[in-house]
Amino acid sequence: GSTFCARWFMADQVAAMCEQLIKAVNVMMDAETNQIYRLEALKFCEEFKETSSFCVPCGLQLADKAQPAVVRHFGLQILEQVVKFRWNNMQQQEKVQLKECAMQLLSNGTHSILEEESHIKDVLSRIIVEMIKREWPQHWPDMLKEMEALTSQGEAQTELVMLILLRLAEDVITFQTLPTQRRRDIQQTLTQNMESIFSFMMAILHVNVEDYRKVVSGAKAHCRVAVATLNTLAGYIDWVSLVHITSGNCHLLEMLCLLLSEPELQLEAAECLLIAISRKGKLEDRKPFMLLFDDVAIHYILSAAQAVEVVERRYIFLKRLCQVLCALGSQLCSLGSDVEVEVPANLSKYMEAFLAFTTHSSQFLKSSTLATWGSLFRHETLSKDPVVVEMTIKYLRASMINLVKTGFPSRDDNPSCEYSRVDFDSDEDFNSFFNSFRAQQGEVVRSACRIVPLEAFQIAAEWLQYQIASPIDTGDTTSKTAEGLCSLLSPSVVQWDAMTVFMECMVAQIFKNLDEEVTGSMELLQAVLNYDTKDPLILSCVLTNVSALFPFATRRPHFLPQILYKLFKAITFEVGQENKVSSVKNVRRHACSSIIKICRDYPQFILPCFDMFYNHVKKLFSSDATLTHMEKCSLMESLVLISNQFKDFTKQKAFLDELMASVVAEWTSDEMRHALGDPAVFLSFVGADQVVTEQSKDTDTAGLNRGRLSFCLYAMLGVVKRSRWPSDLAEAKSGGFVVGYTPAGAPIYRNPFTTQFQVLLPNLLALIRTHNSLFMPENMARLSETFSRAHEVMDASSNDSYPLIYHFSCCHDSVGGLEIYICREIFFLSYFVLRVFLRQLVLSCPQEYYDSLLCPLLGPLFAYMQQRLNIKWQVINQRTSVKSAENTSRNIHSLNAVYKLKLVSPFVQNIYMTLLTLSFTSLSWKDTTNCHRTASMVCWTLLRQVIGGNLLPEAVTWLYTSVLRGLQVHGQHEVCNSTLSQLAMLIYENLLPRYMELSAVMTQIPNISVDALDQYNHRLLDPNAQKVGDKKRKDQFKKLIAGTVGKALCQQFRKEVHIRNLPSLFKKPKPDKDVQNSEALGLAALFSPENNTL
Repeated sequence: GSTFCARWFMADQVAAMCEQLIKAVNVMMDAETNQIYRLEALKFCEEFKETSSFCVPCGLQLADKAQPAVVRHFGLQILEQVVKFRWNNMQQQEKVQLKECAMQLLSNGTHSILEEESHIKDVLSRIIVEMIKREWPQHWPDMLKEMEALTSQGEAQTELVMLILLRLAEDVITFQTLPTQRRRDIQQTLTQNMESIFSFMMAILHVNVEDYRKVVSGAKAHCRVAVATLNTLAGYIDWVSLVHITSGNCHLLEMLCLLLSEPELQLEAAECLLIAISRKGKLEDRKPFMLLFDDVAIHYILSAAQAVEVVERRYIFLKRLCQVLCALGSQLCSLGSDVEVEVPANLSKYMEAFLAFTTHSSQFLKSSTLATWGSLFRHETLSKDPVVVEMTIKYLRASMINLVKTGFPSRDDNPSCEYSRVDFDSDEDFNSFFNSFRAQQGEVVRSACRIVPLEAFQIAAEWLQYQIASPIDTGDTTSKTAEGLCSLLSPSVVQWDAMTVFMECMVAQIFKNLDEEVTGSMELLQAVLNYDTKDPLILSCVLTNVSALFPFATRRPHFLPQILYKLFKAITFEVGQENKVSSVKNVRRHACSSIIKICRDYPQFILPCFDMFYNHVKKLFSSDATLTHMEKCSLMESLVLISNQFKDFTKQKAFLDELMASVVAEWTSDEMRHALGDPAVFLSFVGADQVVTEQSKDTDTAGLNRGRLSFCLYAMLGVVKRSRWPSDLAEAKSGGFVVGYTPAGAPIYRNPFTTQFQVLLPNLLALIRTHNSLFMPENMARLSETFSRAHEVMDASSNDSYPLIYHFSCCHDSVGGLEIYICREIFFLSYFVLRVFLRQLVLSCPQEYYDSLLCPLLGPLFAYMQQRLNIKWQVINQRTSVKSAENTSRNIHSLNAVYKLKLVSPFVQNIYMTLLTLSFTSLSWKDTTNCHRTASMVCWTLLRQVIGGNLLPEAVTWLYTSVLRGLQVHGQHEVCNSTLSQLAMLIYENLLPRYMELSAVMTQIPNISVDALDQYNHRLLDPNAQKVGDKKRKDQFKKLIAGTVGKALCQQFRKEVHIRNLPSLFKKPKPDKDVQNSEALGLAALFSPENNTL
């Protein structure tokens, strides 16, 4: 009687609690609920799951299929939580009863397969998987048999079994959410049973596909099971032995190919096929994949790709099918290198299918094929196959369409627009994609041109001639520059643009792969030179074609004057007396770049025309007032590039003296010296202390001053970059460029621009000093309202802030350039420029200048940086400013160059500790990139040089603690964890014998095993102790310092799941503190289906 009363009382309590839980769940899920009530309901539910002893009976009652889906889901979640977090503390009988109830839920606790909610199926399968992860195979040996038996009860149970098998594979193999031993036990047992598992899944798939095709009324249910089976197969195909995939003469792959014709199953079948064909492994094991090139497989693949409607599921399937063909191509390229593997007889059919995707209206599908085309065209054997050679020509013709920029999602002027609306959120998104897509196409086109260079030239020539002959079509979007001109989206512009890209790719390969002159090349160049247009966008493409075809002219020198005339004419290009609009400026800039490129790449060819070139430039300078400073400087650069071919120091110096005479006179004038040397005068000189109005722009003296200043700076920068001595030592000696040799025997060169630059340098350094002082409060106060925020603007295109921004970069570039291009005779003048070219300064500085130049410079700099960065990081730690973190990371990066310095002088010794302190301090800054870089490249490089010296114990302790502190901040990141652990081990093992204080630091690490630490120290200190391998030693050390590793924020409040190890199946079990003796051996019987208690 008392037992009955107790059970009745408990049932009454369970019913009452279930009623409260149902109310709480409904409150949480009701959209109209007040937020406060929702939070209270959530708190009640969570506290129940955490603390209640009625979780199992309440969970089972709530999971009853008579309840609403949302209540059932909550009930099943309770049961899942019990298994995940309470399993280790449950009695054996409780575990057995819960397992029995869960199996009952699988058997009859759900609605039919088509009625049941997917989230109910998902959580129910998770409960079973959590049990499997804790008890299989040791304590539940017949789990697979029980699952197989469930499938005989109906489609709903079969689908649940598939979900269980899939989730198990994901947790064990993909996500690896188990302890190592449990994962190994389950994975090895799965592997041992894989043949039967695969046979089981294949049989389920076969039966349900057959029933789906035959039965009309229940077809959807069989289809649902088939889909679930395919999804589960996809979870296994990725990692099982290839033998299971290719067994039975690739029966699985054959079935998957057949299913490509079933609209309801084709997407899942394609997913499986893709995973299978993408597998890596031994070539011998992958040879059966070549069966997919047989008639049947190719037929089904080709047939599946025929439909063209833009339906989302259908389009996703086409993407997968395209990936399948790409993967098949990759296997072909891998296996094609094996002489035993013959080229498939159906290669042409495969190539046609692949080309169909390349010519599809979807830009995304086109882009997906590029990598495989590239692999085929670069393949040593396949690229010579007649089928591939023929297809290469077809591909090049297809590229004529694919290179054209069409398919913007906002437009309807092309069939690809409809697909783009599925793939891209905006025109900007599409534009970004297409730029990358076109760059990839360029690489593939270049590879194709290597195979069929003459045919590629013929295609390009026909295309260019067609564009020249076609009237310009502005389309419906005309330019804002002038009436009747094209915009970027005009039909003629997109065609010219695409053809130009093709031409550039083709010409480069022609000259690499053909020695003889190509028939028709000069006629093509002549046609381009004769073509005249006033449309700036078209003209820009024409100029690119002139540059691309220029190599052909190197065999016909008489063409050179025509080419130069075409380019010089474009430099002064105007539209209606207007030369300030962007499209016109782009043409002029393009012409200047083309001339520089020609002079850079073919200076010897241009040299005979130097006098004509120089005279034309002087004429332009004196007569054309519309030339901008940048255009003038570009022409000066071109002249310097040609003059390097004089290979005569005296002649080059005389030319540079003449070329730069006006710049030197301007730059060294008293007016300029006065303006550059005083911040107040400089601000007035560039107009930064004046308010800019519409009226003042007409008489802008300051604007003229800025122009003078920019011209001088750009001219200096251009000549510094381009002035050279001959690369050949013999030519340099005969030309008078070699003035001596270093003690090591290396020649010391002199640059023909050195003398002039020495004259220019004082004012340049004065300008840099003035720029640095502009940030002082008294100078910032002098800025007018127009320029009051000029220091905050980093975009040099801002008109108002222009005078204060770009001059700074120009003058620093000029001085920075001298390190590489100007001889060491003026090296000592570079003291004043620090951060902008510090790295280059250190790398370029001759060793004899370390004491006199680098050490006095770096000592104060490092001390300042240490102080500044520590202060900035204190602020960052308070407000976590990512932007500031990036800035300080760049500061540290600029120091990387100095780590090549050795401790060769007292000066370096003085700055050493500052640098060491800065490096080790930075390990705990919240900047993972800096931490990884510093820990891997800097800290040990510095410390290794002094470990043999007498370091203070306090210093050693601080250094080691800094590394452990870095692990606390960054240890959750695998890359940082690895580098910091390696650094900590290096310090510990190298310094422990002399500094036992390090062992005392280790004892303070949370949860460290003192015995393990003593054992590690013993092996380290005792020369007679047994040594262990490097990998084992590293693993032991990582376990010792594991307590220092901090958790990521997303992990800090996560409840830990503990899964106990079971007696090992595959080796002698070790004693495990985790397993209680009271229940170590009884669970196998309890979970046996023959056990009477079940």
